[in-house]
Amino acid sequence: MSLLKSLTLIQFKNHIQLQQQFNANIIAIVGKNGVGKTNILDAIYYLCYGKSYFSKSDKMITSFNHLGFSICGNFEKNGNLCQTKIILRPEGKKEIVVDDELLTKNSALLGRNSAVIIAPDDISIINEGSEGRRKFIDTILCQIDASYLTQLIQYNKLLLQRNALLKQLNEQKQFTSELLTVYNQQLVQLGNFIYEKRKAHVPKICSLTLSFYQKIALTNDHITIDYQSQLINTSFLSLLEQYHQKDIFASRTNVGIHKDELQINLHQEAFKYAASQGQKKSLLLALKLTELTYLQQHLGDAPILLLDDIAEKLDAKRLALLFEYITTQTTSMVVITDTHKQRIENLLEPKNSNVFIWEIE
Repeated sequence: MSLLKSLTLIQFKNHIQLQQQFNANIIAIVGKNGVGKTNILDAIYYLCYGKSYFSKSDKMITSFNHLGFSICGNFEKNGNLCQTKIILRPEGKKEIVVDDELLTKNSALLGRNSAVIIAPDDISIINEGSEGRRKFIDTILCQIDASYLTQLIQYNKLLLQRNALLKQLNEQKQFTSELLTVYNQQLVQLGNFIYEKRKAHVPKICSLTLSFYQKIALTNDHITIDYQSQLINTSFLSLLEQYHQKDIFASRTNVGIHKDELQINLHQEAFKYAASQGQKKSLLLALKLTELTYLQQHLGDAPILLLDDIAEKLDAKRLALLFEYITTQTTSMVVITDTHKQRIENLLEPKNSNVFIWEIE
């Protein structure tokens, strides 16, 4: 179990300087909209993964009219204390330091401390295209298998290179290339590895998600979640050969594991179109609890659970079921934001006395 014992922010988003100690398993951050509650959750997430959950660029994280930022967190894990500090220098260089050890890349943080966040915009995992659902799967697998992360990074880099070559061939009206053959061979090797890992884990993830959904929705809706991949019935190399000319004409790679999908259906229709808002919220919670549980099972450590404004978005029934599971079935530290102190007291304190309410202005 990872516990965040203290947090220090300097020039991180709207927090020019902030420091707080924690001595509880459940932290409730209470304050009006706009005071930076979500930014604190994002800082905790950043300490776990070396990147923001909400912002793509580090420049967007730095406080307005300032250069660079610093985040420092002291964690307790299995009785041992560990400090993670991340600094973005004014010139744009990022430094990640764990107990005085300078790490060379974000991925070196994986496995040290993990976090699962539930935010209002996460509903896009259900409502939008397949990319969000692939990212959900990859987020889990990258943390439990370092080789999966390495191969996925290499695959995505090679995919960009192949697409650039396809565009060049299209512009030059060429239909053969020795370099394209080399790219195909490398892409197949990486793609097959990733496919086998997904094929081994994703059905288990889907089954766990359906189990959580039934508990949260309190109904046995006719929902199915299936892993779909073009590689299920045809070899990757055969697909690339089959789509050779089409790829050149389109200047992009039309087949591969980057097209994999989680097909979610309700009564044999696409879930995102057929489901009610309540059903979508239940499925989102089920997906996130699956992420939390699967990581704990494979890492042997409960991730920190970050809940952003969750009480505003869920009805009383789903909220009660969520916290019943959190307080009885997991050992995760929970950090939750809310605009109403009384609501958070009513929700948390009857269930758990180990609660710290942090009011910010």
